[in-house]
Amino acid sequence: MRKGFDFTGISVVAICHDGHGNYLLELRSENCRDEQLTWSPVGSGGLKSHESLEDGIRREIKEECGAEAKEISLLGHREVFREIDGEPYHWIAFDFLVLIDPAETKIMEPDKALEHKWFKLEDFPEPLHSQFPIFLNNYKDRL
Repeated sequence: MRKGFDFTGISVVAICHDGHGNYLLELRSENCRDEQLTWSPVGSGGLKSHESLEDGIRREIKEECGAEAKEISLLGHREVFREIDGEPYHWIAFDFLVLIDPAETKIMEPDKALEHKWFKLEDFPEPLHSQFPIFLNNYKDRL
């Protein structure tokens, strides 16, 4: 059975910041399962069985950029309805704002990320992952 397709998946999504108004984004590679060559936040993925939301967000950030989460704030949640290759897809996403140390970051999954880069909100590059504008709109007053 496949998360998101055969049953509703649960994910954690981080937008990592440095405490000075900079946010870490990644350019997704051609090897990603979807939305290749778009910019997305670093530190997102499916929750594992018996894993807490906080443990999941810490794991995803460590796996993707090598950094330790210093402060974690729950922003909210979203229902994500999409299609991948014409197949319906449904996830519940728990969204977090996470403080990390920029000195700790590096690309940990070079097959999935072409680049990691820090941006101010007003300087986010295009194209963005399709869910990222929704995320930003939902939480713009809290970032």
